[in-house]
Amino acid sequence: TEIHLTVQNQMGLHARPAAKFVATASQFQSQITLRNITTNSPWVNGKSINQVITLSIHNGDDIAIAADGSTADEALQALQHLVETNFGEASVESTLQELCVRSPSVTSGQWSGIPASPGIAIGPTVLYQPSFEDITEQLVDNPQDSWQQLDTAIQTARHELQTLRHQISTQVGEAEAAIFDAHLLCLSDPAILEAARQRIFDYALDAASAWKVVVAQTVRSYEALEDPYVKARAADVRDVGQRVLRLLTGMASTHLELTQPSILVATDLTPSQTAQLDPTKVLGICTVAGGATSHTGILARSLGIPAVVGVDAQLLCLSDRTLIALDGETGQVWVQPDDTQLSELQALRDRHLATQQTLRAVAQQPTLSSDSETLLPNADRHHVKVMANIGGIADANAAVNAGAEGVGLLRSEFLYFERTSAPTEEEQLAVYEAIAATLAPHPLIIRILDIGGDKPLPYLNLPREANPFLGWRGIRFLLDSPDVFKTQLRAILRTPHKYQIKVMFPMIASLREIRAAKEMLSTAQAELRSAGIPFDEAMEVGIMVEVPSAVAMADQLATEVDFFSIGTNDLSQYVMAGDRTNPKVATLADAFEPAVLRMIQQTVIAAHNAGIWVGVCGELASSPLATPILVGLGVDELSMNPPAIPAVKAAIARLTMEEAEAIASEVLQLDSAQAVRNYTQEYARD
Repeated sequence: TEIHLTVQNQMGLHARPAAKFVATASQFQSQITLRNITTNSPWVNGKSINQVITLSIHNGDDIAIAADGSTADEALQALQHLVETNFGEASVESTLQELCVRSPSVTSGQWSGIPASPGIAIGPTVLYQPSFEDITEQLVDNPQDSWQQLDTAIQTARHELQTLRHQISTQVGEAEAAIFDAHLLCLSDPAILEAARQRIFDYALDAASAWKVVVAQTVRSYEALEDPYVKARAADVRDVGQRVLRLLTGMASTHLELTQPSILVATDLTPSQTAQLDPTKVLGICTVAGGATSHTGILARSLGIPAVVGVDAQLLCLSDRTLIALDGETGQVWVQPDDTQLSELQALRDRHLATQQTLRAVAQQPTLSSDSETLLPNADRHHVKVMANIGGIADANAAVNAGAEGVGLLRSEFLYFERTSAPTEEEQLAVYEAIAATLAPHPLIIRILDIGGDKPLPYLNLPREANPFLGWRGIRFLLDSPDVFKTQLRAILRTPHKYQIKVMFPMIASLREIRAAKEMLSTAQAELRSAGIPFDEAMEVGIMVEVPSAVAMADQLATEVDFFSIGTNDLSQYVMAGDRTNPKVATLADAFEPAVLRMIQQTVIAAHNAGIWVGVCGELASSPLATPILVGLGVDELSMNPPAIPAVKAAIARLTMEEAEAIASEVLQLDSAQAVRNYTQEYARD
């Protein structure tokens, strides 16, 4: 006879509860064995204290107890009662309650934690306690149905993560969005999937129980490691696991919606939860768990939200709306700071905000490089446009506020996500016009729908591909989907031509592709002309240069279009043959590699020889370290996520063209991305 249970006491089966287990088991004249299901341990003698302790059973682990003999049923009943009453100890939830009962009035004081994101936050607290579904293990009659349920949940979770990744890429940056590449890979990890499959088919476990056990086992393996950075990845696995469990159990997603600006207090936050915080409402983050190297900390820094993690658990006993302050630089947290502390902290916060304001003021100025002759008027100085990459109407406002001189990349995919069908022509027109009006009189470059690779759309029934980055994506998909393609082109053309609208085609690899795309554009124009619908006959047309063949053919492609925009994210992975979603080779896909920089140089020369301008809209454009290189190579326009604009504009203002050209010339001769970074860092320090 065998029973399965979940250990709920705070420390699991450490010495005292293990001793109680063995003492209880030893009262019965039956053979009793125990195993840790979560870690897939072997069976051990339940009457051996050493063997029980070495199972390393932690809070939340699932265990199996088996008994054989004349008193088996009584033994299992007694052991089940022992486990379910937490061995006479408190569960995690009741431990927190008891802690708060013992310290009911944390009304003042100071704690030290781990600094995770710089800045000073002062405000009332809001305690966030997400609820999780209790999983009751069940045996199933049809394992195939359970496996299908798990597969469906995983596919849905993948779509949710791809949407979230796209949102973060647009609003924060590609580097931060890449955090979710690891989450996506976790969903297709063959070791995890095979372990879950084995538990479903060999043990007839229901999908939720099988998935919970396998994820817990994987989390445990990370937590057992010594390297703090790798150890922190346990939070990513846990995040993915909770997402799939939520889908399997039908539990609604818990969103953080604050009614007024507050400091968020929690045991921990997952990367997914952090990514969706509203920086205008979340003044700061303060958690009991976590570390500076966690992905939650990285996202908080990118969002500009001060954060301190690893704070004393009494933090969770604070009453909602308690005034606290935190310093994300030092890791200090103050509860109900007195007038003197409050005054000092407010002064620190004001200085930090003043620095940010200075950068924003620089960002509102035209982007003119310096000149060695300081008396030369601005007209004699080199003008590099600094534009924004955006993915929606709200982002357009953020771009203007950040000092963007227009939008160099509107990722139009946002219109197609979180829908059951493609947007209509009228729906698209309304959005494009709203964004253009927000930016006016500045230009708006709309990239035509770019799906495939890491951005599939469920309702288009795109086939799974062994290597989607080399598959049916970008312009390849569009040319095979004329209805989708032409509908979008008509909507863009119909946007009132009082606005500066430009169109850009993605993933162009050959002359025949750009010619076919322009032919489709001509067809859409002819239809509008025939219907008497006005449009901008002189609308500029450009292409993304993101594959090596486009660089090789840049001189001929330049005769077909009005501008180039270099997408360094994809160009890097294609040039270096390194999939940026594969952690084992992702570091190869580095835009600072001299090979990639030489590709940019080749593209700029070909474009300028043909009399057209060149922009860079990949992640490289947002790095102040790359600014002198790109300016020196002759790039005319840099487009980036809005938060990066002030720092890049400040970097340009400090440059002379002579310096920039010298830096660019030098780094092209270096032998690695790290050498390029080191060189530009030395320049920045000087």
